[in-house]
Amino acid sequence: MSVMTENDPDKITPVASLRTLLIGLLAIVLGTLLAAVFVPRWLPGLSASILGDSPKIFWYLSRGSAFVAFFLLWLSMVFGLLITNRMARLWPGGPVAFDLHQYFSLLGLGFGLFHALILTGDRYIQAGLVQVVLPFAYQNFKPVWVGIGQLAFYAWAIVVASFYIRKQLGNKSWRLVHYASFLAFSLALVHGLVSGTDSQTVWAGMLYWFAGGSLLLLLFYRIMVTVGNKKPQRARPVAQPVRRD
Repeated sequence: MSVMTENDPDKITPVASLRTLLIGLLAIVLGTLLAAVFVPRWLPGLSASILGDSPKIFWYLSRGSAFVAFFLLWLSMVFGLLITNRMARLWPGGPVAFDLHQYFSLLGLGFGLFHALILTGDRYIQAGLVQVVLPFAYQNFKPVWVGIGQLAFYAWAIVVASFYIRKQLGNKSWRLVHYASFLAFSLALVHGLVSGTDSQTVWAGMLYWFAGGSLLLLLFYRIMVTVGNKKPQRARPVAQPVRRD
C-alpha cells in the first residue's frame, strides 16, 4: 500500500514497480498479437471453428474491452477527485483511495491497449499494427474519431508514467501533468460516443451520461472547495485592554 499523508505527499509510491508495469504491458502486447495474428495462421482449423464464415470474435473482444477500459478510467478519475476534494477521508481513506486510483489507472491502460491491438485480428476491420498504434493512420472507419481515441490512450499513458517519475517532476509539475487525465477521459468519451457501434443503445448512452455527469459534479465541487479555501479571512478585531482610571 502507498504511504501517504496530506502533509507529506512526496512519500506517495507507485502500487506496482516500473518493471512489473512494463512486463505486464509487454505480456498484453505479445498475448494479444499471438491471439490476433499467429493463432489463426498456425491453427487454421481452430480459427475456423471459432470464427466461422463471419469472423466477429475479435470485434466482440475489442468492444467489450473498450467498455471495461472506459469504466476503469472513470473509476480512476473518481478516486483522484475524491482525494483532491478530501472526500476520501470519509471513505475509503487517503492511502487506500490513492492505491485504488493507481490500480484502476494501470488496469485501464492495459485494457485500452488490448482493445486496440485485438483489432489486428479482425478481417473486416483490416487494421495493421501501424494503423492501430499511430494516431489517425487508420482510414477505413471514422478516422478522425478513431484517432481521437488513440490520442486518449497516449494521454492516459502519460498520466500513468507520471506515477514513476514524480520525484523528478516535482509536485507542481506532477499535478500539471496529471491534468492530462481530464483530457484522456474527454477524448475517450467523445471517441466512444461517435465511433462506438453501441453508442445508440440505451444502456451505452446511460453509461456515458452517468460517467460524464458524475465526474462533472465532482469537478465542480473541487472548484468550489478551491475557491472557498482561497477566500481571504477577515481579521478578528483585537480586544482593547480596559483602562482603569
